[in-house]
Amino acid sequence: MDADRRIAPVEDVPEDSTLLVTLRPADADAIETGDSDVGAVGRGEGDVGAADDGTPEVEAILTRAASEVTAFRNYCPHWTDVRLDRDDGAFVRDGEVFCQKHGATFEAEAGYCTFGPCEGAVLEPIDVAVADDAVFLADDAYDFVRHGPARRDAEASGSRIDFTGN
Repeated sequence: MDADRRIAPVEDVPEDSTLLVTLRPADADAIETGDSDVGAVGRGEGDVGAADDGTPEVEAILTRAASEVTAFRNYCPHWTDVRLDRDDGAFVRDGEVFCQKHGATFEAEAGYCTFGPCEGAVLEPIDVAVADDAVFLADDAYDFVRHGPARRDAEASGSRIDFTGN
């Protein structure tokens, strides 16, 4: 696997939380945000930012169960402006990722919503592979940029109250 597609050692992906990373769509025109745009890279708006040069960036969360690692775009399908991991790790318990805004739960392995207002919806997957005890980006629609969140306008998100009072 290419070194530039290496995201992290498997052991850096927590089993009780998520690892947040920033990706760049290979085709910046294909990124889909909100309800009105159509594109090949999916629907999100809470997980979208831009590099200093204006190049779009999106966030992904990585989850781990034993040595199995999965990745998804970092937004809730119920409200696409809501990030599951706000740069402090999404809450994961019993193999489910929780949305702090409205309590929805998603299977960490498949992204399927098992409870909440978006029950039956599925998180948007990002293909990753494990090799040599490391996680690699295997999805040709994206390039790995860095660990941590996408750069965004400080006022772009956070207008709704969540279960944590934020």
